[in-house]
Amino acid sequence: MRRTALLSLALLIATPATTIATSAMAQIVPFPSSFVVRDVPTNGTTLHVRMGGKGPAVVLLHGYGETGDMWAPLAIDLMRDHTVIVPDLRGLGLSARPAGGYDKKTQGQDIAGLLDALRVDKVDLVTHDIGNMVGFAFAAAHRDRVKRFVLMDAPIPGVGAWDEILKNPLLWHFRFGGPDMERLVAGRERIYLDRFWNEFSATPARFSEASRAHYARLYALPGAMHAGFAQFAAFDQDVIDDRAALAAGKLDMPVLAVGGAKSFGPTMAVVMRSAANNVTEAVVPDSGHWLMEEQPAATVRLVRDFLDAGK
Repeated sequence: MRRTALLSLALLIATPATTIATSAMAQIVPFPSSFVVRDVPTNGTTLHVRMGGKGPAVVLLHGYGETGDMWAPLAIDLMRDHTVIVPDLRGLGLSARPAGGYDKKTQGQDIAGLLDALRVDKVDLVTHDIGNMVGFAFAAAHRDRVKRFVLMDAPIPGVGAWDEILKNPLLWHFRFGGPDMERLVAGRERIYLDRFWNEFSATPARFSEASRAHYARLYALPGAMHAGFAQFAAFDQDVIDDRAALAAGKLDMPVLAVGGAKSFGPTMAVVMRSAANNVTEAVVPDSGHWLMEEQPAATVRLVRDFLDAGK
């Protein structure tokens, strides 16, 4: 490893996704204007959600250093035959920033509550980075609700060789903490995030300047870096929760484990075979960790083919 269904009528009356942000936060690749955006109360917090398309539901969960905006190219492809649901995770993007609840078991319940609010039962699930961890917690607790599960390029706390993965010096930020961490990065969010966008990319230039500026602005919003650090600080609890969930048995739904060739690569499938019975391995050539930024077309094709196989 080098680098690492449907809303109620009232809920559907919302602003098109292409117009909800200020001009300073315009999406790099906009969601189609047919998508609606709403802040949905769930599990004691509120998630910022984009929703569009028609057909079986698919939920897309982002990771650290990005927001749900990362999924626009995939959402554009899937919307022709899916209802596409794209939240920002608790504390990140334009979702609310509660004081606690950043363990992934709680965030999995955020997703369950969101789907209940949208009157959606079963879903396909596509996740990346921290989204893998939230998605795994949701899938383990609600196995009958997830039809197919795609995980991209990040480990799961407590699963497989987690303890060995933690020893990789490139993952120093997993343990970055203490009373001064927020003060150290205040006003320097772009500097902090650039390190990940650069070091976890096969070709850093593919993570565009426009995308960097966009996400740096979102992570500089009040409380956003605090919430981001809280995602990592919860890992010890996540290990306990994930191992308890696996004590009930591995996941049975089909799983696609995707790694960037210059990041997790085939290790992603090795990790998931410790947690699921039906795992397909996929490696995206010439990509690091940021699959949707570095190789969007190849990544979209992998996801599309895997979801289509379940029809």
